[in-house]
Amino acid sequence: MTDVPPEDLRQTMRDPEAFEVFYRRHVERVSRFVARRMTDPHTVDDLTTEVFLAAVDAANTYRPDRGSQEAWLFGIARNVVASELRRAARELHKNGRAAGRRPLDDDDIARLEERIDAERATRPLLAAIERLPKGLRAVAELVDVDGLSVTDAATALRIRVATARVRLHRAHRRLVNEPGTCPETILEGSS
Repeated sequence: MTDVPPEDLRQTMRDPEAFEVFYRRHVERVSRFVARRMTDPHTVDDLTTEVFLAAVDAANTYRPDRGSQEAWLFGIARNVVASELRRAARELHKNGRAAGRRPLDDDDIARLEERIDAERATRPLLAAIERLPKGLRAVAELVDVDGLSVTDAATALRIRVATARVRLHRAHRRLVNEPGTCPETILEGSS
């Protein structure tokens, strides 16, 4: 599965059939990314949709020399999720949370609940990573939780690969003694 050149990505986002292929190629990974961070199926569905809408708007910003389309999408997904977390913090007790959402049928809810349950095992690692300093936290999340390569994580965070490697190494040094949070990359010795 090769990425589409940047000039074609802009066209892909305008062509409904090409966009559908792009969407199907990436939707599961993006949805899993969101499901690791959210516990409400409606929110997971909404934010996954928002990631792709933001990608359509930002198609002209994709540069393949900086990383894969997936890394670019994960950068967008991080921004969408962070925006939602900020919004939720400001409006914790807002009335009418369901207003304006498309209704999810029972199959949609069951599928998203299964995805949320499947990602439950990563929550202790995410909780440990949350205690890390911001720069270390971002790299560790993308590499150890979301499975991006260090290069793609650097792309998503708009930092140099060497910087990402150093931050990941520092994060691993702090995480290695946390119970139940030993990321696979620590065990494999990759960074």
